[in-house]
Amino acid sequence: MKRVILSVCAILATLSATAFSSTMKSKLVGDVKISCKESAWKIDTKIVSKGDIEEITIEMTATEPTTPTPLKVEFTTPQLDAHHLWHTNRSNRTILPPDWSGKYSSALAQTVPLYSFINSNNRNRLTIATSEAKRRVDARIGLREEGAVLYGALSFFTEAEAPISHYKTTILLDKRDIFWADAIREGVAWIESHNNFKVCQVPEAAFEPLYSTWYQFHQQITDKEIEAECREAVKLGMKTIIVDDGWQTADNNRGYAYCGDWKVAPVRIKDMAAHVKRVQDMGMKYMLWYSVPFVGRYSDAYERFEGKFLGPSHGAFVLDPRFPEVREYLIATYEKALREWNLDGFKLDFIDSFRIKGTDPAVAENYAGRDIKSVPEAVDVLMKGVLSRLQAIKPDILIEFRQNYIGPAIRQYGNMFRASDCPGDMQNNRIRIANLRLTSGTTAVHADMIEWNPNEKPEVAARHILSALYGVVQYSVMLRELPESHFKVVKHWLDFSQKHRQTLLHSDFRPYHPEACFPVLEAESNTERIVTVYQEGVVVKAGSADRDTYIINATGAEKVAIELEGKPKKAEYYDTYGNLVARAKLTKGLQNVAIPVSGYVKLIY
Repeated sequence: MKRVILSVCAILATLSATAFSSTMKSKLVGDVKISCKESAWKIDTKIVSKGDIEEITIEMTATEPTTPTPLKVEFTTPQLDAHHLWHTNRSNRTILPPDWSGKYSSALAQTVPLYSFINSNNRNRLTIATSEAKRRVDARIGLREEGAVLYGALSFFTEAEAPISHYKTTILLDKRDIFWADAIREGVAWIESHNNFKVCQVPEAAFEPLYSTWYQFHQQITDKEIEAECREAVKLGMKTIIVDDGWQTADNNRGYAYCGDWKVAPVRIKDMAAHVKRVQDMGMKYMLWYSVPFVGRYSDAYERFEGKFLGPSHGAFVLDPRFPEVREYLIATYEKALREWNLDGFKLDFIDSFRIKGTDPAVAENYAGRDIKSVPEAVDVLMKGVLSRLQAIKPDILIEFRQNYIGPAIRQYGNMFRASDCPGDMQNNRIRIANLRLTSGTTAVHADMIEWNPNEKPEVAARHILSALYGVVQYSVMLRELPESHFKVVKHWLDFSQKHRQTLLHSDFRPYHPEACFPVLEAESNTERIVTVYQEGVVVKAGSADRDTYIINATGAEKVAIELEGKPKKAEYYDTYGNLVARAKLTKGLQNVAIPVSGYVKLIY
């Protein structure tokens, strides 16, 4: 999206030690009110527009570093053909909340500062974003009952903030009548451009299917068990393993009281370097889990860093990254593990816990010992340092983060974004993957680890895979316990995902109807189109009759309604094991097609 350069309205206001309020005229939403209480700042505001896009810029200056007071930007505009509100953290159908319940927040390691009103026909009606991608921004977005108007409010400086003397942010309003997903993709690109973010290198290995130990093992892992599962994973074509929580502790209570020292528990893994090599010799890359900010009370690091915590969280304490020795300890910990164990990557967890809840403990200490006063800035320096030092050792290092720390700023530090935990929930996995695909650019989007009961019907087990097909599939079933029929299903769909990887993961991705939990997902490259239908009774449009098209039946029903723009030369039907089971002729137009459950039809033009 091109940066808007045409100024149509400028309002300058200078008030000292008093409340500030200014109302600006927007062509897109009407009056926009900007206000803060007891402001000691010089506040300049400007609105610029070009067609159906506007940018509102707010610049604040003070004569000396001052703690900023909350600043609010709000507007109302008529609800015209806008019936749903999308935001990246939505894990169910996209609803339109009333303004009194539509409360959201974003920050460096928390979602994305972007919200989009859309209609029921996949069209953008009003997308709202802010360039503030590091500090916390509270939002209240929804429908105001009085008059049926859309209400939008963004509030800045709502949590503890270090003194500053200059601040600038820009708010984007996009009212173009375009495909809803395109408005979101372009809005995220706009945020990245405004911040000059440099996206982390994404090696192709980030798109390889992988195995995770978490759902089947939790903390009860051993080197023998991991290696036994890896031998099965290799047979299926998996290329990477993530060894999750448990390797560093003999405790099985699923807590973090023993985190912080990051020494291998011998009862789990006897010789980490030798164990990693054995897995790598099988042909798999090895990634290891760390809960970045946590120091447990029972760790040696607790005494070492006592007094250098932001506060308690998850049964542990959160390190304060504003201390240079804290940052160096964390970076050196990962650097040492990479050198000594020859890891291929890291799963860096819980970085959203780096935040201040309530009063900043640094204020009473006059920031003693801290070389950075802002927590988000310190996290930014920490994570950039982690990536830089690790890439200096292994340039193609893999770094995974999970929802909700998946925003534009986090793309600077990691190359794998995983959907947040939704064990056994294929619908939520599909929704989260689709949402992440819109906000993650070229970063590899991963499914949450998929699992199913080994007594499940093969066609139903396959639907878990199909719901994750437009992301990198992470498996967390006990592979050694899979019946042969399930093993064949996994093998076929894993092969399918790799054969069509360019289309599924690197080409034009189009998700339809978020208000209905994405009943249809589609990806299209120059040579093929892949359309997957997840809900019975939906009419699938096969697209132009110009390339091979795959229609995948993930509905659980035996027929799918398909609308063809042209008559295919032939149609081939495949079951969920990848077996060719029939050939048939189809005609142009709308028709019910008997596609095998969890199978597909290939249309050849």
